Amino acid sequence: MRFFSHIAAILALAIFAAQPAAAQSILRDAETEAFLDDISKPLIEAAGLEPNNVDVILINDPSINAFVAGGQAVYIHSGLIDAADTANEVQGVIAHELGHVTGGHVIRIGEGYQTAANISILSLLAGIGAALAGGGEAAMGIIAAGQQAAMGKFLAFSRTQEASADAAGAEYLSKAGITGKGSLAFFGKLLNQEFRRGISQKDESGFYRTHPLSGDRIAKLSEVYERDPAWDAPLNQKWETNFARVKAKLEGYVADPEATLRDYPESDTSIPALYARAYAYHKDALVERALETTDALIAKAPEDPYFLELKGQVLLESGRPEEAIVPLRKAVDLTRAEPLIASSLGHALIATEDKANFEEAEQVLRAAVGRDRYNPFAWYQLGVVYAARGDMARARLASAEQQVMRRQYPLALRSAQAAEAQLPYGSPDWLRAQDIAMEARALMEQMCEMDRANCDKRRR
Repeated sequence: MRFFSHIAAILALAIFAAQPAAAQSILRDAETEAFLDDISKPLIEAAGLEPNNVDVILINDPSINAFVAGGQAVYIHSGLIDAADTANEVQGVIAHELGHVTGGHVIRIGEGYQTAANISILSLLAGIGAALAGGGEAAMGIIAAGQQAAMGKFLAFSRTQEASADAAGAEYLSKAGITGKGSLAFFGKLLNQEFRRGISQKDESGFYRTHPLSGDRIAKLSEVYERDPAWDAPLNQKWETNFARVKAKLEGYVADPEATLRDYPESDTSIPALYARAYAYHKDALVERALETTDALIAKAPEDPYFLELKGQVLLESGRPEEAIVPLRKAVDLTRAEPLIASSLGHALIATEDKANFEEAEQVLRAAVGRDRYNPFAWYQLGVVYAARGDMARARLASAEQQVMRRQYPLALRSAQAAEAQLPYGSPDWLRAQDIAMEARALMEQMCEMDRANCDKRRR
């Protein structure tokens, strides 16, 4: 039984590596996404990839981590942004993760699992042979040693991938003309974290490690970076300025207001501090203070769309949608209808409960989902507009779109089937309803394969 439990653990590790984002929430913000796209573009190009095909996605998780999970997507934890001091440090992490993408490491994790499984099977057979020969204790020892060897082989495979990604990341930074100082600084943070946790930096602990020793990584990368022509390249001040804004905004959004106000006291009148405090006040339901702080931001940069978006958000979420429309409409114009900001405008128009605003809301929301389909809230709002005018077929289709993104597959299937039954046969919307229904069925079956007992229970 112990053999099968260890193999199941290895398999579970492989499954987690392929789908870690499923259990974590994604943070979406127009300014943050634009910033991440901007700082990652030269690295993506240096890696030989197409920037439009690679997504850098922010996950709401306070731990310092980043990962890839199949496809061309890099996931970054909010805790990593909080821990970083510069945009350059974040670029070092993104470059490393792109090394995993180009190395096909998520796909190749199956190779490591298969090697480990083969070792375990051989040890099991040897153990059975020893047991049949009358050596019960010897048999258990052989099986246990085989399990340990299998896990060691799997973790060694993981460490090899990490070392490969380190080397690739250094190459991409160099090709992009970006200094590796930030990469080394961030590895230094990880090393300090290991020291605080009492994690040994000696090789004997390496058998149980998924990553190479941080000290070794720093030593190897230092040799590479310090002789690179880009080592003394100056930091991009636009990126660094925008990073300070994004970091402050993120803290204001996810952290406890008391912590935010401690980190960004009222004596600090810089843009990042005002940004962080505006969110903190808004979270504390101090509406007028939030608006005063937002107005101070707008006074510094009247045409900044993200400051206008923030004012619209505070007004909208404080029950003042009519007032929110003006700053949100201007933000949409300044960003050429950025989908996330357009979704907020659509929401404000609907929240007025004035039917005269619904036609504009539909136009804004349809344009938003046309440019960014992966926006469940926009689909929900669009469904509200369709339902208000009695177009229940498209209202159900919009519901199916947002339900499948929220992993509500049974609901998505029912909504898609209801929409398909009412939409004109062969129309684009009818075909889309069919696609969603097939997708929902496939994902339901996939979930059942991973959790057959609970799935059968739900079906009964």
